[in-house]
Amino acid sequence: MGYSKRKTKKIKEIALERIEILMNLAEEAYRKGQLERMRRYIELSRRIAMKARVPFPKKWKRRICKKCLTVLIYGVNCTVRTVSDKSCPHVAIKCLNCGNVIKIPMVREKKLKRRLKRMASTK
Repeated sequence: MGYSKRKTKKIKEIALERIEILMNLAEEAYRKGQLERMRRYIELSRRIAMKARVPFPKKWKRRICKKCLTVLIYGVNCTVRTVSDKSCPHVAIKCLNCGNVIKIPMVREKKLKRRLKRMASTK
């Protein structure tokens, strides 16, 4: 009962388009102060991603608070900080509505730093 590869690819493309549209609508709804509508748009977009088995786009994944389901608009309802721990440097995004902190590791930067250090020690 599975779909052909072409059909699943088309389904995933449509799902990603709809997620993009819903997330843009959620952002507009937040700006207008329609918080319930915004949460509904986010909920629908997440459900579409799960149903179509597509990963939620990183662009939007990092702009949603998983705890209170609000769109995070940098400088308006969340703060963004870089935390440079020696063990795990990361970007910390704090939701000002519920206080939830999203940590995004800076792995690429750490790998680059190690590579540069290694290159300097071999010379």
